[in-house]
Amino acid sequence: MENWQEFEKKIIVTGGAGFIGSNLLEYLTAKYPHYLLVNLDCLTYAANQKSLTAATSRPNYRFEKIDIRNAAAIRQCFEKYSPDGIIHLAAETHVDRSIADPSEFIKTNIEGTFNLLEATRSIARNGLRPRFHHISTDEVFGAEETGEAFTEESKYYPNSPYAATKAAADHLVRAWGSTYNMNVVTTNCGNNFGPHQYPEKLIPLAIINALDNRPIPLYGDGSQVRDWIYVRDHCRGIDLVFHEGTAGETYNIGARNELANAAIVTKVCNLMDKILGGGPRRELIQKTADRPGHDRRYAIDPSKIESELRWQPEHSFETALEKTVAWYLENRDWLRSCLNDNYHEYYKRQYAGR
Repeated sequence: MENWQEFEKKIIVTGGAGFIGSNLLEYLTAKYPHYLLVNLDCLTYAANQKSLTAATSRPNYRFEKIDIRNAAAIRQCFEKYSPDGIIHLAAETHVDRSIADPSEFIKTNIEGTFNLLEATRSIARNGLRPRFHHISTDEVFGAEETGEAFTEESKYYPNSPYAATKAAADHLVRAWGSTYNMNVVTTNCGNNFGPHQYPEKLIPLAIINALDNRPIPLYGDGSQVRDWIYVRDHCRGIDLVFHEGTAGETYNIGARNELANAAIVTKVCNLMDKILGGGPRRELIQKTADRPGHDRRYAIDPSKIESELRWQPEHSFETALEKTVAWYLENRDWLRSCLNDNYHEYYKRQYAGR
């Protein structure tokens, strides 16, 4: 049996084969060689083990193929490792898919979070009080149309099945912290972008379609505003809150980059023109029928994490976007490996005839 005691701390990261999780594990395994990082993931369509090459090459990484909807398997895993902390990223995240089939979001985002909380509570004994860090989204607050930005005190007003399930999970975490005196923290973040993001999301979708000279779909008039953050900056924020955040508190992580979807896609096309020549690829942008309940604006106020934990993003938006586009163009094999039957079926269902 492997000796877990050789490591100073044992941390379970759920959903570690996904976009944010793979970036986080690359970051944490390098920064904390004395930690054991356990990736707990069931490898859904959006997971990609090719994204974990850096983490898997390090001796402090382990993988457990477990679905967070399987309470017994989670309990067994937690008993095996007796983790000092859990960073909970596992979730169904794509709004469009939640509209088409909300049932999977209920099972994973709500029931899965419940299972993880209960497993964490079950090992809280003999002085062990694991930190449970729940990763959430700004979408739980609904649309912000007053010109202000979401703070940790903003009211919850979710407008999509995805947002509603994440809001429910947030409330579960807070309630378990209050009722059972668990060591919980929650972070709410805006739109992430960067390496290893599945191409149903806006930026990699624009890149792959532009590479293939296909129309780039843009919902409605493209004026929906999102608050964008480079994934590596988000990972630094997660690390900081996990280690230094006050138990029971919530922290917004944002980089103050409010941009409309149309502007994002245009910037991506212009960067591809600059790197590859040709174009203008912005002529591929094609407006499509908007999705139901599409929030017009999200905006994050990160003042709390800035003042209390001294976090600041290290990357400007322009620099991060340049790095992101360059990464996808240099890793086209990774990008095309995502274009399986699941992706093509989803794409056809989502955009055909709109």
